[in-house]
Formats: sequence, C-alpha cells, structure tokens
Amino acid sequence: MTNTIHEPELIARILKGEQQHFAVLVDRYQSMAFTMAYRYTHNREDAEEIAQSAFVKAYRCLADYRGDAKFSTWLFTIVRSLSLSFLRKNKTETLSLSLDKVQHLADGIGGGFSANQVEKKSRIEMVQKAINQLGSDDAQVLSLFYQGEQTLEEIGQIMGIDPNTVKVKLHRARGRLKKTLENSFSEEIKNLQQA
Repeated sequence: MTNTIHEPELIARILKGEQQHFAVLVDRYQSMAFTMAYRYTHNREDAEEIAQSAFVKAYRCLADYRGDAKFSTWLFTIVRSLSLSFLRKNKTETLSLSLDKVQHLADGIGGGFSANQVEKKSRIEMVQKAINQLGSDDAQVLSLFYQGEQTLEEIGQIMGIDPNTVKVKLHRARGRLKKTLENSFSEEIKNLQQA
C-alpha cells in the first residue's frame, strides 16, 4: 500500500514523523544509488557504504528537499557528490554499469538478435564490457539516461552541466559505445546475429 503513494505525499508523511515510509524510497532507489557509487569506486563495499551514506544524508536533509526536481535526481546528486569526495580521498579511477539494468541499451544495439534469455544475457554482458572501456563521463551519462531514467535536464543537474551539453555527451557516448562494440566485439555480434 505504501509503495503506491506518490513521492510528494510520501515525503510529506516522512517529514510529519512517519519515518517508516523512508524505506519505500530506499527500496525504489537503492539499486541505482549503489550502481552509481560502484562506477566510481570499483569496490562493492565502498559503493555500499557510499549508497548508505547518501540515504542517511537524504533522510537528514529531507526538509531541505524543495521538490524542484524529482527525488531521484536530488538523491543521485548526493550519491555523485559523496562518490567524488570518496575519490578525492582515495584517488581511484571511475567506471561501471550494472549488468541487469542495461537491457534497454543492449536491445537497441545490433538489432535482429533473437529474444531468448541466453542471447539477451550475452548482449548485456557484451554492452557491459564495452561500457567498461569508455571514459567515466560516457559511462555516467549512459547510466543515468538508460538505467536511472533521468531526463537530460535532470542529468544536467546531477552532473552540474547544461542540458544541451548532456545531449551532446549522450550522443557522443552512444557513438563511442557503438564504435567500441564494432571494434572490440565484432565476432561476438556476428555469433549472436547468426544464432
């Protein structure tokens, strides 16, 4: 029942003292928060800690949430900020994207694949490997757009750039992903198309 409550009402209830409703927001966004943090850290434990810290910070600062953007946009901005702070402290490189969440992107690449589950998993894994070869900005834009289902404006808010710049980055990231797939995975694509 609580899961069907729209976010503005859910947030209002939380702010009125019904803290148990915050669990609904955690359930909705924990996978994406973890994935975003993991892309930066490359370490499961660090990513889990960052995602948990983001939810704690979101809960503590919920009264500051103005509702100008979706809650997910606000939360992902917190995740990004905490991840960048972590990187500054630990000086690690960034990149990653969850396998189970790139289905939409994988479906749009190399159309004509049959729809059985083994082939879908192979496509997802191939796209994941290709994304891992891209730069962090490309991986982040693709992740936020396809996995996080954020609009160009929302991605711009999260990344701190203009929505038109996001559009250009997304277009270029798709092109680089396609090129990476063609150059590094041409045999795999042929095998999947012949299956």
